[in-house]
Amino acid sequence: MKKCYLGVDIGSVSTNIIAMDEDEKVIDTLYLRTQGKPIDTVKKGLSEMQKRLGNDVQVLGVGTTGSGRNLGGIMVGADVIKNEITAHGVAALHFVPNVKTIIEIGGQDSKIILLRDGVLYDFAMNTVCAAGTGSFLDRQAERLNIPIEEFGEMALKSKSTVRIAGRCAVFAESDMIHKQQLGHNQEDIINGLCEALVRNYLNNLGKGKEIEGPVIFQGGVAANVGIKRAFERILGCQVVVPKFANVMGAIGSALLAKEEVGRIGKTNFKGFEVADSNYTVKSFECEHCPNMCEVVEFYRDNRMVARWGDKCGRWSNNMSEKREKIAQ
Repeated sequence: MKKCYLGVDIGSVSTNIIAMDEDEKVIDTLYLRTQGKPIDTVKKGLSEMQKRLGNDVQVLGVGTTGSGRNLGGIMVGADVIKNEITAHGVAALHFVPNVKTIIEIGGQDSKIILLRDGVLYDFAMNTVCAAGTGSFLDRQAERLNIPIEEFGEMALKSKSTVRIAGRCAVFAESDMIHKQQLGHNQEDIINGLCEALVRNYLNNLGKGKEIEGPVIFQGGVAANVGIKRAFERILGCQVVVPKFANVMGAIGSALLAKEEVGRIGKTNFKGFEVADSNYTVKSFECEHCPNMCEVVEFYRDNRMVARWGDKCGRWSNNMSEKREKIAQ
């Protein structure tokens, strides 16, 4: 029988699911567009992963991360539910044990994580400025009528530097049009856009931080060789892009799940059949105190299975007590 651990990273743009064997080797990866439907995407992803792994498989543990980690964790019965910073840090240390700086750029956000002696000591996130994320490049590639997959390779062909304002996505777009009108070729403009994104990232997230090597580059944008070269040129050091750069969050959550299951001796995984259940979400505003918390209620097949969102635990703790009574 095939035995594996699952890692699920539920983000606003994509949902990544990976399967890892007992020796911590990644055996399969799955990338899906979330499209604002995290529940349907997780169900679809689990169903697809089961087909790929076959019926003769035993899931030893599962971990979730990403902005939808709580939702996904309750759906699948996660053994660990961790934030993206922890998951990316664990995955990076797995591939580069002496890593000191993690650059992570996704479609809608970006992060910088600093580690020293294998311990996380500083980080920053950008969730508001599009100029430092993959969506910025997607938008410019569309305007230039170039497939985003070819963007990086074209940047490498650049022979001269064209500086494009990168502090804001709107200004960058206007400046790019101005450079086109001045007659600069596409390769130089694309390279200028890559460097603009890198400068924006370093000025926002890297400001005041001591960026030391080894540096590892993660997230979907890491596949863009033009961005990688721009980071290496500006930082003056080698930037490592791991084989599974776009699913590192999911890998980190699987590694954390393996550690947790090894500690407690069993998994909470509910089985692949959770993909066949119906899930609904409801919410209400608690008026018990001035916090006015929005409490989320999660239902599986019309039965409430979880609550969260309350700062004091008034409602979520009540659910925990009910689950303990059922287990007894």
